[in-house]
Amino acid sequence: MEALEAAWGLLRLLLAVALLAFGLYCGYIKYTHLKYDYIPGPPRASFFFGHLPIIWKVLKSKELIHDHFLPWAEEYGPVIRLNAFHRISVLVLSPEGVKEYLMSPQYPKDEITYGHLSKMFDVRFLGNGLITDRDYNHWHKHRRIMDPAFSRSYLIGLMGTFNDKVEELMKVLEEKADGETEVDVMNLLRRVTLDIIAKVAFGLEPNTLYNDQTPFPHAMSLIGRGMFEGRKPLFKYMPGNRKIVKEIREHLKMLRRTGKECIEKRRKAIENGEETPVDILTQILKNAAQDGECDEESMLDNFVTFFFAGHDTTASQLAFTIMELGRQPEVMARLVAEVDEVVGVKRDISYEDLGKLRYLSQVLKEVLRLYPPAPGTVRWTGKEGVIEGIRIPPNTTLVFNTYIMGRMEKFFKDPLTFNPDRFGKDQPKPYYSYFPFSLGPRSCIGQTFSQMEAKVVMAKFLQRFEFQLVPPQSFKILDTGTTKPLDGLVCRLTPRNPHTFED
Repeated sequence: MEALEAAWGLLRLLLAVALLAFGLYCGYIKYTHLKYDYIPGPPRASFFFGHLPIIWKVLKSKELIHDHFLPWAEEYGPVIRLNAFHRISVLVLSPEGVKEYLMSPQYPKDEITYGHLSKMFDVRFLGNGLITDRDYNHWHKHRRIMDPAFSRSYLIGLMGTFNDKVEELMKVLEEKADGETEVDVMNLLRRVTLDIIAKVAFGLEPNTLYNDQTPFPHAMSLIGRGMFEGRKPLFKYMPGNRKIVKEIREHLKMLRRTGKECIEKRRKAIENGEETPVDILTQILKNAAQDGECDEESMLDNFVTFFFAGHDTTASQLAFTIMELGRQPEVMARLVAEVDEVVGVKRDISYEDLGKLRYLSQVLKEVLRLYPPAPGTVRWTGKEGVIEGIRIPPNTTLVFNTYIMGRMEKFFKDPLTFNPDRFGKDQPKPYYSYFPFSLGPRSCIGQTFSQMEAKVVMAKFLQRFEFQLVPPQSFKILDTGTTKPLDGLVCRLTPRNPHTFED
């Protein structure tokens, strides 16, 4: 009897503590409301969940959340408050705000947002690589080591590899180009960009275009899914998800093992004075040795960063480009004419040719405006600030979104019209409203690499093939951390005036 009374007493105590904790948490939520509610924003769907029920409903319907934010931008912008439990994020759609917070190194990336990328299901993913590192001094030291390997002058020397790898894609496509076969172009673009980054950056030859047994494409697909699913509360703890979580963890470990073996082998070759491939890894290791900085864990973090981000975003940009050209016959005709004039029947595209493909550059930029693979970035204020006359409290998460700003009339005339001429030589440049590679010191180190690669792929593709999109193609967008066509990209290909290409 006494034991039973003691148990009930303990239960009542635990219940009282739980109720007190819940009451204190509700009080803290109310405090955050009072602290931020002067900032414009749509009505909360829930006191406790904030705007999350609205967001969950959009995601469940497979709609793009950025599209849902667009009318909010018009009604409440350019500074919009978003509530999720006790956390407040501020969506900034102001060029002046973009300039202040992205161009300055004093505002670090948001810890919670980028912490999700540092580890995935308790396994190190991007760690403290260039994308996720919040310590500016540490980041700057590693960026300084890696910048020369991504300079235009160094990448020019890799044009031969670009050509060779894309030529392999053309051969695969030629075998399927009968006007009837449905070709999964999205899958092939992912594979060729994976082969390119593996070879150009690390001297690896996974040959994923030809080898269905190589684990890398499946690993990249699973890791991409992990980025999306990992944002869901308690996903990894649900019994039905144990198998996929375990598989993602194993592939993350495999990728880091591959990186470690690659780096150690190359470092020994350099130390022994052996001949080494002319690639990005060789340049980085030599720079690191001269700088006295050879942190293996950071090297691994950046190996995974380059390997994953270096193929996924470029593949998405290429898929969106082909998708959009499929419904833009006038743009297509003009683009094909330029490729025929500049490239002609040459097999290999030179760096000088890339500079002459001006309209292709405009098309790729317009694709990045409407379909940026990386829709935005997030910063942490640290100190109090002011954006568009609105006071921003210290220690606030700021969200910057190039997708939304790229589709707003106030920044781009007829924003939903695909018009590459808006990026013509004589047109005014967008003022801090277009940043598909971010801006400022934390801008993407690989943007020159990716656009050189994209130009080579598109020029060869348009040189060799006519294509039709296989319906249904909804032109909708899927966001799994990076964006991609919701329906993938399936085409029927026909050779264009088959002839022998010059070596």
